[in-house]
Amino acid sequence: MSEAFDIYTLLFLVLAVVIFIRLRNVLGRRTGSERPPYDPYAAPDAKRAGAPEANERVVALPRGRSGRAPVETSGPSTEDIEARLGRHATKDSPLGQSLAELMRADPAFDPGQFLDGSKAAYEMIVMAFAEGDEETLKQLLGSDVYEGFQRAIREREERGEKLESSLVAIDKADIIEAEVKNRTAYVTVKFVSELISVTRDADGEAVEGDPKKVREVTDIWTFARDIASRNPNWKLVATEAAN
Repeated sequence: MSEAFDIYTLLFLVLAVVIFIRLRNVLGRRTGSERPPYDPYAAPDAKRAGAPEANERVVALPRGRSGRAPVETSGPSTEDIEARLGRHATKDSPLGQSLAELMRADPAFDPGQFLDGSKAAYEMIVMAFAEGDEETLKQLLGSDVYEGFQRAIREREERGEKLESSLVAIDKADIIEAEVKNRTAYVTVKFVSELISVTRDADGEAVEGDPKKVREVTDIWTFARDIASRNPNWKLVATEAAN
């Protein structure tokens, strides 16, 4: 039995070596210089310091009048810039000049379309914060702002509190600042909204706010986007409460 076992073991070992050699000849060997596997979801642009990542999913704030980024071989004309400025700023004002600079850097940028998108983002962020929806917030916020929102949500949960918010209306949304720095566009918007908000403890008792009172809230938010990226999306990178 022992001799038979040794013979069979030897035969299996020889067979395994033959199979290994054939596979090696067919498949080849790794040398360390092979092309990495293709990732169909990888962004074409590299990460840029101080700017939102190009492959991050966020709410798209419209860039152009058609909702798509048009192909342009040259910057917008002076007449087109003045038309886009419209009621948002006069052409000779500091804000008008800053917006004009942004439109030259990103020919598809339109202040009116941007404000429409920023209002939609404002509502989503306010409601996501109240509901503790960290996943949605992560897609809409820059890393620093997200960490602050997340910390506030966690502290609220630790106290056993629940925030109830209802956005009645956004009365005003105005661009108050614009800047292009290191190929990153920053646009600051002043929101004036009507909000019903109340914080309840674990027993359901209101500890802050009034569920029957509509109050006016003014927020100043700054959105940013890497204009060198093909990704048209913006992220909220700074917040300030004016009241």
